[in-house]
Amino acid sequence: MGLGLRALRNVASLELVDRAGLRAPLERLVHSGSKNGFRTAVAAGRAFKATQQLSRPARQSTTGSRQLFDLTPTDEQQMLQEAFGDFASARLRPAAQDADGAGAAPDELLAQSAELGAAMLGVPEELGGATGERSAVTTVLVAEKLAHGDMGLAAAILAPGGVATAISLWGDTAQQSRYVEPFTGDDVPAAALAVMEPRPLFDPLELQTTAVRRGDAWVLNGVKSLVPRAARAELLVVAARTESGAPGLFIVEGGTAGLLSEPEPAMGVRAAATGRLILEDVEVSAGALLGGGDPDVYRECVARARLAWCALSVGTGQAMLDYVIPYVNERRAFGEPVSHRQAVAFTVSDLAIEVDGMRLATLRAAALADAGKPFSREAAVARHLCSERGMAVGSDGVQMLGGHGYVKEYPVERWYRDLRSAGVIEGALLV
Repeated sequence: MGLGLRALRNVASLELVDRAGLRAPLERLVHSGSKNGFRTAVAAGRAFKATQQLSRPARQSTTGSRQLFDLTPTDEQQMLQEAFGDFASARLRPAAQDADGAGAAPDELLAQSAELGAAMLGVPEELGGATGERSAVTTVLVAEKLAHGDMGLAAAILAPGGVATAISLWGDTAQQSRYVEPFTGDDVPAAALAVMEPRPLFDPLELQTTAVRRGDAWVLNGVKSLVPRAARAELLVVAARTESGAPGLFIVEGGTAGLLSEPEPAMGVRAAATGRLILEDVEVSAGALLGGGDPDVYRECVARARLAWCALSVGTGQAMLDYVIPYVNERRAFGEPVSHRQAVAFTVSDLAIEVDGMRLATLRAAALADAGKPFSREAAVARHLCSERGMAVGSDGVQMLGGHGYVKEYPVERWYRDLRSAGVIEGALLV
């Protein structure tokens, strides 16, 4: 953007501009560019096409009722935790600071995460997925491990899986056969769930993005905010208000006419390369609507997205705790470790209690979702805990390091910025 503005200013300095009467229009263009950045059309990605004929939509089964409330990971879940945990510690943690500074995730890390199967956790086996049962708990466990490495990179990695999960949960046969298969291979498309809009106190049930029926098509208009990798998105699930007033979810391919993006760097999760999506008379087919426009589908989508952000908060909170404990044990003041001070010891124990509470609330809601039971209340409780207590964990973690907690040499300041996202961002991810 800087090069673009410099070129415009150089042109504006020419006398020819005044003689041609173009001074005022150029000044408006420079002002608009410096304020909003340059909007660019979302580049056309791959061409999606049906790869198989389905007689009925493929769905993962529920886990069914259990006699005991047991959140012990299965052998498969434990294996995935270990695999993604090793990947997060070996690959994400070392790359986190540079990715945060660059405001983008390295392509090689995204490719490696695709090889691990991060995008197909919610895809049924019939469509090439990893499991036959609903896997919200599995996705939560994986998301926590990835966020232990870095929350921004985890968001970039998990965003495509949110789209694959949405189409697997609510898509019809045509939608599933056309869009799901690319998420099960190594070349996973850049994709995200676009729900949030750029206004204060955003309510996901009060959307300003509209979808109007025009013949055999839907026409979408509006602006979406904080969408991971928005400029490179090849496939999107966009939330919009239909003519009936009910919210709906629409599949939009990258490169569709009228679909634009602009940078929107955020305070945290910067490695996710968040941006705005501008929809100006974006036309999609009548078959782009997910779940038949059922409002309950949209509400479930919002709840599942919030659980995804809760899982990232738990992982980042655990990273904070794991970093603070050895620090306060090794840091000495007045001839002894600072952890010998009760104020420090009690704060660290509170951090552990808060992280465990966040984890249990999130897993409880995810387990109910997998069982096919109502979980909106439990998701709301988890969201509140992860928003309020996650912020406290971040603040106390910075405080435990004193001045070191405020400088970029140590990762806790980045974790504090990231932990703010759970109470702010809507959509983008899905479990």
